[in-house]
Amino acid sequence: MSSNQVSLIRGLGLIAAISIIIGNVIGTGVFLKARVMTCNVGSPDWVLIAWIVAGILSLAGALTYAELSAMKPFAGGEYVFLRDAYGKIWSFLYGWMQMFIAKTGSQAAVAVTFAIGLNDFLGGSLKQTIFKTNIAGCLYELSSLQVIAVGVILVFTVLNCASVSFSGWIATFLTVVKILLIAFVSVGAFVLVTNGSFSHFTMVQSGGSCEGVNDVVRYGSESYSFISGFGAAIIGALWGYDGWNNLTLVAGEVKKPERNIPIALIGGTIVIILLYVLAHTAYFYVLTPTEVASISTASSVAKETVSRFFQGNSFAVGVAVSIFTVGLMLSSIGTLHTSILTGARVPFAMARDGLMFESFGKLSQSTKVPIVAIIFQGVWASLLALSGSFDTLTDYVIFGSWIFYALVTSSVFVFRKKFPDAERPYKTFGYPVIPILFLIGAGLLLINALWSSPVQSFAGIFLILIGLPIYYYLTNRAMKDS
Repeated sequence: MSSNQVSLIRGLGLIAAISIIIGNVIGTGVFLKARVMTCNVGSPDWVLIAWIVAGILSLAGALTYAELSAMKPFAGGEYVFLRDAYGKIWSFLYGWMQMFIAKTGSQAAVAVTFAIGLNDFLGGSLKQTIFKTNIAGCLYELSSLQVIAVGVILVFTVLNCASVSFSGWIATFLTVVKILLIAFVSVGAFVLVTNGSFSHFTMVQSGGSCEGVNDVVRYGSESYSFISGFGAAIIGALWGYDGWNNLTLVAGEVKKPERNIPIALIGGTIVIILLYVLAHTAYFYVLTPTEVASISTASSVAKETVSRFFQGNSFAVGVAVSIFTVGLMLSSIGTLHTSILTGARVPFAMARDGLMFESFGKLSQSTKVPIVAIIFQGVWASLLALSGSFDTLTDYVIFGSWIFYALVTSSVFVFRKKFPDAERPYKTFGYPVIPILFLIGAGLLLINALWSSPVQSFAGIFLILIGLPIYYYLTNRAMKDS
């Protein structure tokens, strides 16, 4: 049997499927974004409203994706939906963005976040400059933290070359760690902080430093408008929810997909909403809005909350902060692991369609996973980590990502019309209102991004369109070979 004939194994059960969603979504956003969002809207209640609205929007997407995934439970998920609804060119551009920018860029960012956390935990002793140079007038610096990030990427790339069931168990373990970390911060805030108060929810931030926040979206500034500020807060919250869609990429490896994928998508998203609201309620119980807005970009709201535990006992405070720091590092590698697991299935699906190198579509005889696609992804993410360009790339591609989210969601209408009698184990709750609600939200976000960040938005579109020449090269080559 050739490797092309080897089939993916459905080795991911319901718990593993839920873990992939929670593990991919919960990264650092829930621990970091409260500062900026407080600067955007001023008060705790509006921060919570922003998280709830963004959660409802994400849930609307999850409800729609549940129908699509149960109907088409194949590797590549969104790539497959776009291909079957709108044609190969749109699915290729989506896959191009995921392979070279979105997935690999986020993997590089998460790995560097882990390295920074490890350096902080060890008192800053890890960070060393290896060399500096000038490239085309731009200063480039390679540090030991980037090398550590590459090492972490390579370790989890190797782990994902094992069977998908083994990868699922790792995802489950690291997801439990994430949930325990949020529980540690949230429950500790109410139990271990003696001077916390719900009166903080009646306050607004005033005079907070709001480091790095633009005046246009900074509450209290002369050029501030609430619409812009609330829109910025929603975008920040959506970044914290990003990743709920990634289970669809490994749909071809989920057991009983017609049942487990909808439950995991919907249930996982609801659990995340509840965890996020609990965490932010805890933050504002411990800290005033002005204190939250004044936190340095070098720290986090969660860390400052934990530092209030056991006040008066410096040893206990140090232990609590150390527990949080280790938990945050494990949270970041949990996100890295699930991103590597799901991301490699996109080039695999593209290769099976002749839209990517043939070797990406081959499966290991022993583990039944696309090892070549996994290794390529790891190498490219490592190069991005070394380049230091991942933050810029991922900022640019946010606009493009939401274009594809909207296209995938709209495909539910296309499939309902083109294949009215197709088997649908799960149908979108609240159809057509729920998908329309998501599309309206996505449209407003895209308009806001064009208005507030036109350079990044058009740069993102440009990076995606760079894939067009490669698409035509691959399709022409496939035609000549056939």
